[in-house]
Order: sequence, then C-alpha cells, then structure tokens
Amino acid sequence: MDSVSVYEDAIGRSTSHVPPAHYIVRIKSYSLLAEEAIVEKYESGAFQAGGYKWKLVIYPKGNKSTNVKDHISLYLAVADTSSLTFDWEVYAIFCLFLLDQNQDSSLVVQDAMGKERRFNGVKLEWGFDKFIPLEAFNDASNGYLVNDTCVFGAEVFVKERNIIKGECLSMANITSSCKFVWMGENFSKLDERRQESQVFSAGEHKWKIVLYPLGNGCGDGKHLSPFLAFEDSTLEAIKVYVRYTLQILDQVGAKHKSFQDGNWFLTPESSWGWPRFVSLSEFNEPETGSLVNDVCLVEAEVAVLGISTAM
Repeated sequence: MDSVSVYEDAIGRSTSHVPPAHYIVRIKSYSLLAEEAIVEKYESGAFQAGGYKWKLVIYPKGNKSTNVKDHISLYLAVADTSSLTFDWEVYAIFCLFLLDQNQDSSLVVQDAMGKERRFNGVKLEWGFDKFIPLEAFNDASNGYLVNDTCVFGAEVFVKERNIIKGECLSMANITSSCKFVWMGENFSKLDERRQESQVFSAGEHKWKIVLYPLGNGCGDGKHLSPFLAFEDSTLEAIKVYVRYTLQILDQVGAKHKSFQDGNWFLTPESSWGWPRFVSLSEFNEPETGSLVNDVCLVEAEVAVLGISTAM
C-alpha cells in the first residue's frame, strides 16, 4: 500500500496498487442499483476466507438505519452460520476496497491500527457507515464510477484463537442429605484387601463405601479403614464438594464410631476417608457393638454443597 491517512473516527484510508485478495464485486449500471425504488442494499454472493463464508453488503445511498446520508455504506458480513456451533465467534481483520479505474489502484478502508473485529450471532457484520461520500464517488476524476460501472472488494484475515476453557461453580446451602447403610456380612471372612458397597445416589451423583478390613495406608494391619468414593466415572471435568459422615454403627448401645469431614471429589474417581478410623482391637471388642453375629454396619451420610463443571 502507498499513502495512509487516519481520520478521527479511527478509520484508516489508504491507496493500494495490489488488488483485493479474496473477493471483488463488479457492478454495471450502478445508477439503476442506486435508485431507491429498486433496492436499498445489495448483498454479494458468499466467498471463502479463513475457513468461513463471508459476503459484502452495499448500501448505494447510505444505511438509513444508522441515519447515513450522502455516503455509500459498505460492510463485511458472515454469510452462512448454519454449520457453526451455537456459541460461535470469529475474530477478523478486514479491508474493504473501491477500485480507481483511472489509476488502476484502489481506495482501501479499514479500522485504524489493524483493529480486529469480533463476529458472532449477535453481531453478524462490521464495516463502515460512511465508506465514501457520494460526491467523491460520483466525481469522474476519481475513477470510482466509470461508464456507470464500479468495483468493490474485500480482504479478510481470520485471527486464530485458542479455545477458552473454564468452569462454572455452583454452591448451595445444606437442605438435605442422603444416608446409606452397608451391611458387611460374614465380616471375618471378607477379603482383607478391599471391599466395596453397592452404589447409591446422593445429590444427583453416584457414590459407594470402600472398606479395608485390615487397614490401608498408615492404618495398614492395625486399623479399619473406611472411605467414601465418588463413582460418576462417566463424567468429565467435574468437581463435587461434599460434607460427609462415615460411621461404624453400634448395634448394641447406639454409641456409634463417627467422623465427619468436607472435601472436593474429582472425576473420574476419587475417595476420601480415614486410614486409622478405628483400631482393630477396639473394633473387635464385643461391648462396642461394631461386630455382631459377624455383621458390620457402615453408614455414609452425604450432602453435596458445591458442583464445578466445565464450560
């Protein structure tokens, strides 16, 4: 491009001897198009640039909806959104052209400083209400309208952007909780490594009790180790904050062994609990009521207080 000027409305106008890279619209018998009785605006056919479809929108006597008079209004618009996602958006830098047929050069109009524009479902088009004054356009010495013919053009450069990821956190007061009791029968004969309860629901999510009869981690070999496990393994990118209580029920005197905590549970599967919940020596004492007729009752009370999901 050759000379460049910038007006107060932050629009850059320049002269270029290089034709537009992506699309041109040649209009013959322009005076007929400009007659208001025939058409207020003209929309070009669709063209491809940067992986998207675009079109030019021309108002020969100015865009009345923006109260423009005595100017040509020219815009770039997204031509086809049917194949785009619901929340689509495109960032682009573009230039609009008007051919000077006398000098074989073009007037180029663009946002000053190469400003990029955001196209989306709310804003389908960007451009210039006052692309060029009608007086300058009709002046034969400028070469824009020759033999009642003019040529508009466009260059569009789509700005690649990373997909922004995020999450939405929703917290709630405790309104209700879910209780689930797991009956461990023939407890003395259970596999010493790991036992799992049936899956139960709480706060629209799935959970289970995981029990290590002979301990786990720092409680290995000397303690009973119960855990609450998040079982929604099919969900992705979700965190659930839970206030939970695990109890070994006293089947004799109702003096239950109980601990409470609150933690974030993450997908695909995570668990929280107590490796040293109760020593095996205490658990096996008859007066604790923890093991009666070789049956152990483990209760989980779960209240979901917060959910963080991917956006």
